[in-house]
Amino acid sequence: MSRLSLAPLPLPGLVRVQRQPLRDARGFFERLFCAEELAEVGWTQPIAQINRSLTHQAGSVRGLHYQQPPHAETKLVTCLRGAVWDVAVDLRAGSPTFLRWHAELLSAENGCALLIPPGFAHGFQAQSFEAELLYCHSAPHAPEAEAGLHPLDARLAIAWPLPVQGLSARDAGQAWLTEDFQGVRL
Repeated sequence: MSRLSLAPLPLPGLVRVQRQPLRDARGFFERLFCAEELAEVGWTQPIAQINRSLTHQAGSVRGLHYQQPPHAETKLVTCLRGAVWDVAVDLRAGSPTFLRWHAELLSAENGCALLIPPGFAHGFQAQSFEAELLYCHSAPHAPEAEAGLHPLDARLAIAWPLPVQGLSARDAGQAWLTEDFQGVRL
């Protein structure tokens, strides 16, 4: 029996993953990752790294981050506590949805996760105090391949639901996109 419901989203390769918990009087059990089920929607590598973040303040934005090839990665982002508005931006050169973004509300209550393919930037805005995320990565972090977009870039026009606050120096210092940005070649 499948424990994950997989729904393709408007940007090709981006997938909403809905967990199907088993509940009883004791509480619940739920699957966070299943290589066999996720292979159907593009996760084909082993998990190389698992990270966790905690954001204390609602409205805080983290991102938009990605890794340049050959270190591009697939990410599965899950909210364990609180809620976030999770954003993925298509940066794939030649993609029909180049520079379009899509967001999903991920929360501990709704049991949704976001599967983000290589060639996408990722970021989120905390919608609650104490928003905790778990990230599964298909590639280890490579500092030399780090890249990012400014979360307030007018060319992206991301409609953050709350006033943006709490940007790190790194995120606030990301360059704005220029007309000659050609995207990520995978």
